[in-house]
Amino acid sequence: MDDNAPQHRARIVTARLQEVGVPHMVWPAMSPDLNPIEHVWDQLKQRLDDRTPPPRDLAELHVALLQNNYQPGFVAKGDYIIGGVFPIHYNQEMPDLNSTYRPPPVKCNGFDPRAFRWAQTMRLAVEEINHSEELLPNYTLGYKIFDSCAYPLTGQRAALAMLNGLSEDDSPMCSGASPLLAVVGESGSALSIVLSRILQPFRIPLISYFSSCACLSDRRQYPTFFRVIPNDDYQVKAIAQLLVHFNWTWVGLVRGDREYGRFAVEGLLRELQGTNVCVAYQVIIPLLYNRQRMLEIIQVMQSSLAKVVVVFSSEGEMAPFLRDYMMQNITGIQWVASEAWVTASVFTGSEYFPYMGGTIGFGIRKGHISRLSDYLQTVNPQTYPSNLLVKELWEALYGCSPSLSSGSQLPPCSGQESLLEQHSAYMNTSSPRVAYNVYKAVYAIAHSLHNLLLCQPGSGPFQNNSCSSSNNIQPWQLQYYLQEVTFNIAVEEVNFDLKGDSIPYYDIINWQRGTGRNIEFVNVGLFDGTKPAGEELVIQEDRIIWCTFCPEDFWSNKGRTACIPKKVEFLAYDSLGIALTVTSVVGACLTIAVFAIFVYHRNTAIVRVNNSELSFFILFALTLCFLCSLVFIGEPTSWSCMLRHTAFSITFSLCFSCILGKTLVVLAAFTATRPGDNIMKWLGPKQQRVIIFGCTVVQVVICAAWLIDSPPFPSQNAQYERSKIILECNVGSSLAFWCVLGYIGLQACLCFGLAFLARKLPGNFNEAKFITFSMLIFCAVWLAFIPAYISSPGNYADAVESFAILASSFGLLFCMFAPKCYIILLKPEKNTKQHLMGK
Repeated sequence: MDDNAPQHRARIVTARLQEVGVPHMVWPAMSPDLNPIEHVWDQLKQRLDDRTPPPRDLAELHVALLQNNYQPGFVAKGDYIIGGVFPIHYNQEMPDLNSTYRPPPVKCNGFDPRAFRWAQTMRLAVEEINHSEELLPNYTLGYKIFDSCAYPLTGQRAALAMLNGLSEDDSPMCSGASPLLAVVGESGSALSIVLSRILQPFRIPLISYFSSCACLSDRRQYPTFFRVIPNDDYQVKAIAQLLVHFNWTWVGLVRGDREYGRFAVEGLLRELQGTNVCVAYQVIIPLLYNRQRMLEIIQVMQSSLAKVVVVFSSEGEMAPFLRDYMMQNITGIQWVASEAWVTASVFTGSEYFPYMGGTIGFGIRKGHISRLSDYLQTVNPQTYPSNLLVKELWEALYGCSPSLSSGSQLPPCSGQESLLEQHSAYMNTSSPRVAYNVYKAVYAIAHSLHNLLLCQPGSGPFQNNSCSSSNNIQPWQLQYYLQEVTFNIAVEEVNFDLKGDSIPYYDIINWQRGTGRNIEFVNVGLFDGTKPAGEELVIQEDRIIWCTFCPEDFWSNKGRTACIPKKVEFLAYDSLGIALTVTSVVGACLTIAVFAIFVYHRNTAIVRVNNSELSFFILFALTLCFLCSLVFIGEPTSWSCMLRHTAFSITFSLCFSCILGKTLVVLAAFTATRPGDNIMKWLGPKQQRVIIFGCTVVQVVICAAWLIDSPPFPSQNAQYERSKIILECNVGSSLAFWCVLGYIGLQACLCFGLAFLARKLPGNFNEAKFITFSMLIFCAVWLAFIPAYISSPGNYADAVESFAILASSFGLLFCMFAPKCYIILLKPEKNTKQHLMGK
């Protein structure tokens, strides 16, 4: 306000004194020698400048001036003026309306740094445009930004104040045409409805950055309304698909007492028709705070069996409701949030997580504003000493007052404090969503105005192909270009359909615990309304962390409304377990049958020539190998876990020790061709038993060290699949486990190498050939086992190991003993020493 305009100041103060009811007779008593109005103004100004408490009458006058003279938050002049309306306060305190005195205006409280950031984003966008050489060159944009206090009545006053010119000096009584070309606002749909209806007679376009009510798409009622946020018809469709996707069939609905909540709930109920989702209750958060009503709503939620609650409300309505909700210490609710509050910074405090953690909902598309973080840090009480909103910002962020006024209950501070990352309510610019919408709205106006100014006379869109005059642009002319505008910000195309709506796209947001135990908004999917039906919703379920965690041994039921015991799995005697058991028993029986055949025909040539004692040892070991696989079937216990790996490793080691001894005997017998060669005396029966015992003892020592140091033990694996518990045997020491397998592999390789050397030795029955084949089969099976075992999930790892034992045992049995049994049983004429010796 211009201090050199006494007449104007006198008129204003006179009007304000009349409004607050100061009698005319009191004015001369204030100062008998000065103009009373000038005296009041000068004293008030002096008191404010000196930061000293004014007298009681002037203090009351000052309050009246601040409350009734609606001051803008930020003002800047320019060639073309646009307005901005933001809910910088998210709550309001209604006065006592008892009709015995003139009611004071609504008192705004609950400063919202997030909405203040939106207002700064608008200022930044305007400054960028004014410095651009490509967009609106030679022209500048001005702005007039107001606080709506998230309340329709205050929003109405903001709209009227904007229509009253850039300052009161310009147009004291709304006379003449409005200098406004367009308005960016508002966040709530109810507020946008009020603004749109006020601006509509002047044909001033309103571009909303956060009003999503489907009702605003009605061009007959709101012909000048545009928005850079999707229509709620898409959001309710997305929420309905989300509920169906997770099979949440019993849900509650909570909405605010405004058009946004009413239309959203109506749309959701339409979308849920024909699905399995039923609504347990529907409650309304009152427009003005009423604790009794809040407690009634909470009681309905607490008594209902529906543990999934969908909320369509603004953050201003949710804040007092959640305070009462948390005071009741209620947990176990899975919240589904609408875009109006799913990314609200006021709910990021650690105190909200026990009650709200796991919330899932749909957030508007995020973008990137490169200079926003630096720009926000330029706003401080030193730069704007007379701006009350900046002072409130400091009070909200730091809990101190940068003003020396004694009226503040907060400790003083300099106003030069640094803005840090912990001030995320204001400084969170990593993934702006609503701020990005504000940014797009300002640029939409600028691009439309730019296109209007490029109009060539004779080829314009208006009557007689005319263009708008650059010094007399009418808002309705700008609206034409807004309807047609198309431009890009980064990789996103911005435009409006015939209803003034924008592209339907949402991020799916999940509330998770972040650093410092605060809530972080994590992107876990998306909804793209441009995709074909059924393909719009994409959810990354593995990234979601729910609100309620079930105990380790429990999992959510099919409806995700309660915790039920997890399914316990192990290699049981089911179809797979029975198949392995039958195979194991059959293998053991076949081995015993071969053992019986060899015992019965022990005096025949083929049994005696092939070292009957070692053959009996091998058959005994193979019988144990077949039976070892049975230990892998059934619920793991401490004894079974220790027996599993040690039993099969020792029995296989015994088997290979016998095969190694037999192979050495074959090689020695055929290589001792020179007279007097005594090599066979070193491989007699005693020496063979020493070889078998020594090679087996090495494996026994490894297993004993394993069992003493870190034995296998039963464990519950809940990591592979969160809905199941896999009972398995933990090997204890991985090093010992692989040493056991490595030693068996070493024995197999040694047997294979020796048998391969003896494969071409003369004779009609060369056992070395069959040993070579058996070792090839064994090595192939166990080489395939290692990757299969590592990659097999849960109980299938036991099945893979059991299968490997059975397959390798059958390979050894058939390759080494099937040819002998064939001759013994079916070709007895070949079971002679002469035939076997050949040449």
